[in-house]
Amino acid sequence: MKLVVEGVSKEYVGNNGEPVVALKGISLEVPEGEFVCILGPSGCGKTTLLRIIAGLERPTEGRVLVDGEEVDGPTPRLGMIFQDYSLFPWRRVIDNISFGLELAGVEKADRAATAREYLDLVGLGGFASAYPYELSGGMRQRVAVARALATNPAVVLMDEPFGALDAQTRNAMQREILEIWEKTRKTVLFVTHSVDEAVFLADRIVVLTARPGRIREVATFSEPRPRNRTSDGCAALRRYVLGLIDEGQGGA
Repeated sequence: MKLVVEGVSKEYVGNNGEPVVALKGISLEVPEGEFVCILGPSGCGKTTLLRIIAGLERPTEGRVLVDGEEVDGPTPRLGMIFQDYSLFPWRRVIDNISFGLELAGVEKADRAATAREYLDLVGLGGFASAYPYELSGGMRQRVAVARALATNPAVVLMDEPFGALDAQTRNAMQREILEIWEKTRKTVLFVTHSVDEAVFLADRIVVLTARPGRIREVATFSEPRPRNRTSDGCAALRRYVLGLIDEGQGGA
C-alpha cells in the first residue's frame, strides 16, 4: 500500500477548556495510483485528517505510513494543495513552482527545467514569467498543482482545492485534474464538501460521520472515465452517498 492510516484519533482542548474529539479510530489503506475523495458533514474532521496525513499535525493516537515509513512531520513525499492557492505574490509563476525544489537544494538550472515541465503539464507553459495577480483563480490553482507535483511526491493531498472557484471554472478544473492524474498516476487524497465532485473524480469515496469523525463507509465506484455527471450510475451513487452522510450526522 502506498498510504496506510492506522487507528488515527485526534483530541484537542476547546475554547472552554474541555476536550474535543475531532477524529476517532480512522484506518484506511490506499494503493498506489488511486484517486480517493473524503466526504462528510461540516466539522467532521476532514481537513484535520488530511493535515495529520501531511505531517502538519500529530495524531493523539495512531500513525500514518507512506511506502512503509511513518510520517512524523512535513516531508517532500507528501504534496499538499490548499484551497487558497498559497502562492507567493512576489515570485513569478516559475519561481513559485520551483520553490520546493529550491528548498531541497536542487541546482537552479535543474529546478527551472522541472518547473517548466510541470507548467506545460498544467497547460500554462506561456505564463512562466507572470505573477500570481495576473492569473485567474483557475490558473492560480493550476500553478499550485504544478508546484505540488514538481517535487515528485509519493502522495498528493488536496484540501478542497476548487472550493473558491465559480461552478463553471470548478467543473473545468475537475476535468483538468483528472487529465493530469491520468498522465502522472499519482496517489491522490482529495477532501471535498461536494458529493457531485467526489462522484465525478474518485475511485473510492471515504464517507465520515459527524464529529468525532469516523469512517462510516468506503464506497467504490467503477464507472469508466470520463464520466457523465447525469448518467444513471453517477446519479445512483450520488443518492447513496448523500444517504450515508445524512445517516452519519449523529456520528453513529
